[in-house]
Amino acid sequence: MTTSTAAAPAAGALPVTSERLKKKRTRHVKERVIEALLFFAAFISVFTTAAILYVLISESVLFFQQVSIFDFLTDTQWTPLFADPHYGILPLLSGTITVAGVGLLLAIPVGTIIAVYLSEFASVGVREVVKPLLEMLAGVPTIVFGYFALLFVTPLLQRIFPDLPGFNMLSAGLVVGIMIVPYISSLAEDAMRAVPMSLREGSYAMGATRFQTAIKVVAPAATSGIAAACILGVSRAVGETMVVAVAAGMQPKFTFNPMEGAGTITAYIVQVALGDLPHGELAYQTIFAAGLTLVLLTLVFNILGYWLRRKFRETY
Repeated sequence: MTTSTAAAPAAGALPVTSERLKKKRTRHVKERVIEALLFFAAFISVFTTAAILYVLISESVLFFQQVSIFDFLTDTQWTPLFADPHYGILPLLSGTITVAGVGLLLAIPVGTIIAVYLSEFASVGVREVVKPLLEMLAGVPTIVFGYFALLFVTPLLQRIFPDLPGFNMLSAGLVVGIMIVPYISSLAEDAMRAVPMSLREGSYAMGATRFQTAIKVVAPAATSGIAAACILGVSRAVGETMVVAVAAGMQPKFTFNPMEGAGTITAYIVQVALGDLPHGELAYQTIFAAGLTLVLLTLVFNILGYWLRRKFRETY
């Protein structure tokens, strides 16, 4: 009787153990599936980047077999569609840098000021209203910004500068700056809010005001995040297409004067890609060489941003 009574719980424990093993196996399978999905997502992003680079490099090699790299980098004329073709990338590069520079001169200070206000001075209610509105601004289609620059900003600037042409890099750059303000302000504000409260409390304990704390303590501590936000803004400004195509014109001109119209790399790519040139012609292959130049330019800015993050990053 004693033996059978003792054996009964052991026999009854088998189904419980079996259920636990089934749950453990099911959980293991689920984890494997999740890991496979995450790996597939990462692989897709890497594969897409590699495929883009492969297309650009392979087509650019065919282009540079017929055009000297030296002429491509030093010639100040870009007329691949004319009877007397020239393949100097400098006019497109100058237009791209000028538009991006004007935009950054507006976006970096305005975005940083907004970030400081939202992080250190705004109340919770104000922050919950203003930040979503800024992020909504980032979702406005770029073609809308383009016509805003052409039909509103340009006529407004022409009242100040009567000789300003209808297509100019100044209005395009200003609107590009308005476009990238949400990116800079949102990321910079997140970086500032990540600064530990103990640093603020220590500053207040030393007698500093809220403004002094924000400028001399919080902002320097968040330098790496602010720099990353600015680099993202640079990449966004350099890659902008529709605003410059609509407001700056698409006539390549080697100039850094924002009061003039000029073409950019992205605007030229759109112009040729939507044209009637057959694939394989030298004039068509210019878009791949221009695209590779744009990718390398963006890569330089990203490397600079990575270096700044490593140099100024603070660990708490």
